[in-house]
Amino acid sequence: MKPKQIFISILAVPFVFLLMGTFAPQAANAGSIEVITTFDYPGTVIATQPQKINEKGDIVGNFIDSSGVERGFVRFSNGSFSAPIVDPNDTVGFTDARAINNPGTVGGGYGTSDGSEHGFFLSGGTFTTYDVPGAVFTVVLGINNSGDFAGTFIFPPITGIQQAFVNIGGTLTLFSVPGAAVTVVYQINDSKHLTVGYYVEPSGITHGFYRDANGALHFPIDPPGSTQTILFGDNNRNWVVGRYVDALGVTHGLFFVPPNNFFTFDFPGSTFTSLNGISSQGNITGRYVDASGITHGFLARVRGTPPTKAAGPDMKPKHAMPAH
Repeated sequence: MKPKQIFISILAVPFVFLLMGTFAPQAANAGSIEVITTFDYPGTVIATQPQKINEKGDIVGNFIDSSGVERGFVRFSNGSFSAPIVDPNDTVGFTDARAINNPGTVGGGYGTSDGSEHGFFLSGGTFTTYDVPGAVFTVVLGINNSGDFAGTFIFPPITGIQQAFVNIGGTLTLFSVPGAAVTVVYQINDSKHLTVGYYVEPSGITHGFYRDANGALHFPIDPPGSTQTILFGDNNRNWVVGRYVDALGVTHGLFFVPPNNFFTFDFPGSTFTSLNGISSQGNITGRYVDASGITHGFLARVRGTPPTKAAGPDMKPKHAMPAH
C-alpha cells in the first residue's frame, strides 16, 4: 500500500447558502469571498494542491507531476515558487508539504519503501524527521507561530486505528473522536489553540470536528444536508475553512464560524472547490478542478464577514466531550 492511500480517504459534504465565486449578488454591507488569482506550480503538473497560508501571504502545498510523483512547494507572497520540496529520506516519490507558519517553518510527511510515512519539519534549509513515538505513520498537518503543531498518526500495525495528535509547548497529546476509525487534526491556531479536522466513522462517513482551548471535542460539524465534511484550516479569529460534498456529488468550499454558522463558496464554473487554509487577515488558499480534470490553486480573500447562516438546532454539534 502506498503511504498516501492510508490517509487520503477524504471526501466532503453539503450545506446551506450558495455563492458562486465573486459573481453572486450580495446583500448590502454583506461580506463575501473574492478570488484574487489562480496559480499552478511551474512545469508539467497534473495537480497543484495548496494547503495553508501564513500571515505573510506565503502558501505551502503539493504538486503532482505527469509521472505521479508528489512534491511540496512554497508559493511566496510575491508570486514566485520555491524549488520542489523533497525530503532526503523519501524513497518512493512522495513528499507532502502541509503546514507553514510566519517564521517559514514547513511541516508535512514523506514516504518510505517499507510502507511507512514519517512527519518532517523544514526550517532554514534543514529537514528534521518527526514521528509520534512508536508510530509507523505520522504526518504533520498544522503548525502555529509559536511552533505548536498537530497532525495524525497510526500505531502498529499500519492497518490500525488512525488517531490525532497535538503538541503544545512541548507536551504531546494523543486523542481520537470516540468511536471513530480515523481522526485527523489539520490546523492549530495561536490565540486559543483551537484545532480543527475531521473524523471517519467505521461506516466511512466523514464529519468535521474542533477541539477547543480546554481540550474539549465538539462534533459532528456538518452543514445541513451534508454526507461528508472536512475542516482544513483556522485562523486567530476562529474562522474555519474546509469543504463538503452534497447529495449530487458536488464538492463545495466551506467557511465555518463555531459553533454552527456556515457559508458556502464555489469557484466559478467548477464542481469541486476546497478551501484549505486561512490567515488572520482573511486571505484564503484553496483549489478547484477544471472541466478537463486538472487541479489548480487559487488565492482568495474575505471581504467583511461572510453572511454565515446558522444551522437549525438539529445541526448543532451533538457532543462536546470534556478534556481528560
